[in-house]
Amino acid sequence: MFKKLVAIEPVSLVGEAEKELHQYAENVIMYDDVPADDDEIIRRIGDADGVLLSYTSKINSYVFEHCPAVRYVGMCCSLYSKESANVDIAWAEEHGVTVKGIRDYGDRGVVEYVICELVRFLHGYDRPMWREMPVEIAGLKVGMVGMGVSGGMIAEAMKFMGAEVSYYSRSRKPAYDAEGMVYRPLTELLEQSEVVFACLNKNVILMHEEEFKALGDGKILFNTSIGPAFEAEDLKNWLDSGDNYFACDTAGAIGDPTGALLNHPRVFCVNYSAGRTKQAFGLLSEKVLDNIKEYMVDGTRPVSCGSDGQ
Repeated sequence: MFKKLVAIEPVSLVGEAEKELHQYAENVIMYDDVPADDDEIIRRIGDADGVLLSYTSKINSYVFEHCPAVRYVGMCCSLYSKESANVDIAWAEEHGVTVKGIRDYGDRGVVEYVICELVRFLHGYDRPMWREMPVEIAGLKVGMVGMGVSGGMIAEAMKFMGAEVSYYSRSRKPAYDAEGMVYRPLTELLEQSEVVFACLNKNVILMHEEEFKALGDGKILFNTSIGPAFEAEDLKNWLDSGDNYFACDTAGAIGDPTGALLNHPRVFCVNYSAGRTKQAFGLLSEKVLDNIKEYMVDGTRPVSCGSDGQ
């Protein structure tokens, strides 16, 4: 049992899960706002041996060094790799601190989002119609860039609706090949696809000027990654030079620090995470609690980073 467990910011646990935390700690403290800086994070952690955080704050080596009692960090957000994590996992490994993250809790909402947005483009609902007359998903040439869990789910949804699905990833996916999805090199996929979905791990940039040239004109690009899959300037040039559209759920997926692209007439951003649903919060809570219970059984388990999302 933890002596003190501190959630340094809102961590999206459902009410029952917050109550259950008290079974695993003598003292539980939950903060309802995001800390302003490292020193505030240090103050909030204090002498706690367990810490919870979401994606909006970072625990770096400076914080760890000033909070020597910490033995466990629970990330209530996606942990794809050590390099992209908002916790200094390398430092944690060297000093015996266990870090556990979660994966795959908001993917169904993302699938619903892309179907909703795509249909609105194809039929011209509340936006310019993509073609001269409404078209269906059936027969649409869809390209998937990245075939992790969410990419695979989107691909299967598109296939179910009758689309011709191709994919690019760092490795072939025999299970998807067997379903009739075609692996293509990135440039070839971009050239031949009418609609492209980028579903990449955080901080993975695959699309540059040459890739946008290959994508060409008259296309729709979706980015469902946590961050941008491209350089913002290259995206802007592609949108300005042809009859193209870009869609994403959050402004962070645009990757434009100035915020100007958010108001571009060919950018359609709902500016709300499609994965933040009632069901997703419930699943997130289950996974966070499971990680804590697993740590209670064996506090020496290695850092849990999940699998490759591409």
